[in-house]
Amino acid sequence: MILIHCPYCDQTLPELEFAYAGEGHIARPTDPSALSDEDWERYLFIRDNPRGRHHERWRHIHGCGRFFNAVRDTVTDKFEMTYKAGEPRQ
Repeated sequence: MILIHCPYCDQTLPELEFAYAGEGHIARPTDPSALSDEDWERYLFIRDNPRGRHHERWRHIHGCGRFFNAVRDTVTDKFEMTYKAGEPRQ
């Protein structure tokens, strides 16, 4: 069973309490109307899929409902840490 720590509720709970929300720290375009189709494709669909340490975004769906960031090893599925949304990349 994978356990995830919610930094807002300060509880460590089973993965079933949470929903994966994609790669973490993706910056929104500052001027969306200026983007080409290729730029939109990169922003919306192209993501890193590294082997090893990866920054992700998660949501505590059966608890506080808030989004937070996590650092997870994609090989072992172990969470190194979680931290609140808006905090700098760890």
